[in-house]
Amino acid sequence: MATVNEPNSCSVCNKSSAKRFCIGCQKYFCLKDFKEHEQQLSMKFDAEIVTSHDELLNQIQKLEKSNYFSLDFLDQIEQWKKTTINKVEQAAEKVRHELIELIDKQGITITKQLKLITEEIRCCQEEETFVENDIDRIRKKINEIQQILKPFIQKDATKIIIVDDDQIDWNRFIYIRQHNSPLLRSANLNDNAKWIQNGFTIAGGDWGGSEMNQLYSPSGLCVDDDQTVYIADCNNHRIVEWKCGATIGRVVAGGNGEGNSLDQLNYPRDVIIDKENDSLIICDYNNKRVVRWPRQNGTNGETIISNIGCCGLTMDDNGFLYVVDCDKHEVIRYRMGKRQETVVAGGNGPGNRLNQLYQPTYVSVDRDHSVYVSDSINNRVMKWMEDAKEGIVVAGSQDEENSLTQLSNPGGIIVDQSGTVYVSDNGNHRIMRWSQGATHGSVIVGSNGRASQYNQLYDPIGLSFDREGNLYVSEYGNHRVQKFNIDRNC
Repeated sequence: MATVNEPNSCSVCNKSSAKRFCIGCQKYFCLKDFKEHEQQLSMKFDAEIVTSHDELLNQIQKLEKSNYFSLDFLDQIEQWKKTTINKVEQAAEKVRHELIELIDKQGITITKQLKLITEEIRCCQEEETFVENDIDRIRKKINEIQQILKPFIQKDATKIIIVDDDQIDWNRFIYIRQHNSPLLRSANLNDNAKWIQNGFTIAGGDWGGSEMNQLYSPSGLCVDDDQTVYIADCNNHRIVEWKCGATIGRVVAGGNGEGNSLDQLNYPRDVIIDKENDSLIICDYNNKRVVRWPRQNGTNGETIISNIGCCGLTMDDNGFLYVVDCDKHEVIRYRMGKRQETVVAGGNGPGNRLNQLYQPTYVSVDRDHSVYVSDSINNRVMKWMEDAKEGIVVAGSQDEENSLTQLSNPGGIIVDQSGTVYVSDNGNHRIMRWSQGATHGSVIVGSNGRASQYNQLYDPIGLSFDREGNLYVSEYGNHRVQKFNIDRNC
């Protein structure tokens, strides 16, 4: 709030005696209406901020008193422990420790963030200096904590896995599986997030070649929790593991020349991590198969899907595998171990209608199991809701150009918890972000010409984020993987 000397018209009664100016709404008021405006702001602050804060605090206090986080899970563990006696003693104690450690870590984070908000609200109430912007800002912080809390309130967010089978590895028969959601893996991402425009090379980049410090036309990639990157080194017919800070990679699948035997790959296009089975799942494109390869000292792969022109794949939180069949212009959902396949996008031949795809490449799945597909020839990204017969266009159009409403041969794709789409705009040599419902996107890195400087990209294909929100991009044309750090100053 501020006082002005020059006469202005009151924004409420239009009298020319307005001597009060609100820096929040940028309006002038006469003395009478200014007092009413202050009272309205105070009521709004109490209704929207104080009430929301108190409700959130009450929720957390109830959870702490009832031990809601852990009681249900620990009861399951105890009951299971009693029925399996000596065999499970060591494993039960191990999983108990992991569960409590997980709960404590999240609880400490939530408590710290809530304490800062509580202090900020107290200061605003004491000093009465808040304006509209303060209400919006604090409400946003409260909403962010509520989103972090939601996976713990929902019972299906964290799962206890109990296996009843004598023919098992007793060191892995019980474990905790967290909901592998974008909220947890990309917690720093929002529509205002920015990345430092100069990336740095973490793999390859020494021209194209087959040495262990080189890549040759890399395609899809994925990042593990420790920032280890797995890269589909397409023209070298191998999957390469690149540890954080390493100067050379290590072949973890293929690497035995171009071929179709179980120890070979033939132009692999994408790779993901299956943590439950400690393995890699690979699109072995020219062999028309999807293979599973053990992560630890695997010498051979196992074919899990045959006769499929696989380009990209992903997995949802229920363990279903989604595979892009670019030859049949469709995406299938595959239930691991059950050999059940369902077409979830496309499947009506090549074309540009809403029930069609034309050489789709990569796929991502959100929490609601909606499927997002890079529809490359149609230069668009399509969203297919679960069980839908048609998709909707969420990015790009059928025109292959470089405006902010268009894409050119889109590749790798990621969708976060808010429905924001991140996509490799291959033909325009840039990475774009499209917010949910937006009619145009924004460039987050690249778009500085097709070349090899650190702020440039050349045919970007694969993309992935680590837990801190840093961006990883594989460049088919520059034979490298670039890392773009998230800008912490934003």
